[in-house]
Amino acid sequence: MSLDILRELAIAIGLGLLVGLQREWADKKVAGIRTFPLITLLGALCGLLMQQTGAPWAVAAGLVAMAVLFWIGAGAQAAQPSGVTTEVAGLVMFVVGALVVNGMAAIALVTTGVVSVLLHWKRPLHALVDRIGEDDLRAIVQLILIGMVILPILPDRAYGPYDVVNPFRIWLMVVLIVGISLAAYAAQRLLGARTGTLLAGVLGGLISSTATTVSYARLTRAGAIEPRAAAIVVMTASTVVFGRVLFEVAVVAPSLLGAVAAPLGVMMGFMVAVSAGAFLISRSDIRPPDQHEPPSDLRAAVVFGLLYAGVLLAVAAVKERFGDTALYAVAGLSGLTDMDAITLSTAQLMDRGTIEVATGWRLILVGAIANLVFKAGAVAVLGAPAMLRHIAALFGISAAGGLVLLAAWPG
Repeated sequence: MSLDILRELAIAIGLGLLVGLQREWADKKVAGIRTFPLITLLGALCGLLMQQTGAPWAVAAGLVAMAVLFWIGAGAQAAQPSGVTTEVAGLVMFVVGALVVNGMAAIALVTTGVVSVLLHWKRPLHALVDRIGEDDLRAIVQLILIGMVILPILPDRAYGPYDVVNPFRIWLMVVLIVGISLAAYAAQRLLGARTGTLLAGVLGGLISSTATTVSYARLTRAGAIEPRAAAIVVMTASTVVFGRVLFEVAVVAPSLLGAVAAPLGVMMGFMVAVSAGAFLISRSDIRPPDQHEPPSDLRAAVVFGLLYAGVLLAVAAVKERFGDTALYAVAGLSGLTDMDAITLSTAQLMDRGTIEVATGWRLILVGAIANLVFKAGAVAVLGAPAMLRHIAALFGISAAGGLVLLAAWPG
């Protein structure tokens, strides 16, 4: 069975779950969180049947059947509140039978498993919907708007005097900020304050430590999370960044990984120790958020997107004017907003022999220290004063360790 087909079926089910979640909030509904995934799955199966067998009637028959079911369901809804989940499941299983006899048994098996799970999970799914408040739903819809409606229509090309302002990539940062904020809120509620703090820090470092910093700073300003816990998340995310940096070096210049991993690994180990110490000292003070409202303010995220674009222009201007004569200045400016750019470009230069390895890892480390400075500034502008105090201490210790490493490492 093709992985592309599985991916398409998964997308169809996911989109159905999104719409079904919203319809569960309707005062009167014929279909909800289980029925809509079945409907989109039915449409996908009918389309697949049409592609594989050349039967043009498949999609049309599915549409007619759904229209009849909704007409019947709407009439029944007036007399007695009930959905049409069983009826739609029956239609899906009809198509499953057609798939089996057309040599697509694997897809039929997967589909049957999905239908069984959706039918069996009636109580858990409805209980999940009951736990979601109106503010939660508004935040989810907002993320869908900026990520699935606005982002795809933005041009993915560079503009401006230095061809560095890419609307798609800048708005992607806004989507990341809002998405991480929502994920952090969900982690706190579902996993508890302590477990959610560590997990959010690790995931934030893998996705974007800068976006994570902005997101958690906004949460502390809104009073939705304890500043000490937010600082630990940001510190953890900033530590995980070094793991991502080493992975990128391994991909671009694998022969140089050993030479680069030694000093950068020492820096990562030092920051792990700082993060662990901060967590052990503060874990008794980490408590669940005082407010149980999801983040929904886009203003701070958009402001960061504009600031991000401004820094990109500044970096391009410095490179244009000074070139490689100001490598460390360029590394510092590049690292302000994006560690990936300085890491990948430096790894390529080392691999080509343009710069020495001893210079290369130092450029990456300078970029990392600059990134800490930038994130501390973001906390100062967007976060609560208490979070800034914690971040200043954690980042200050980390930056001092990095400067010592720059000066004392041999070679």
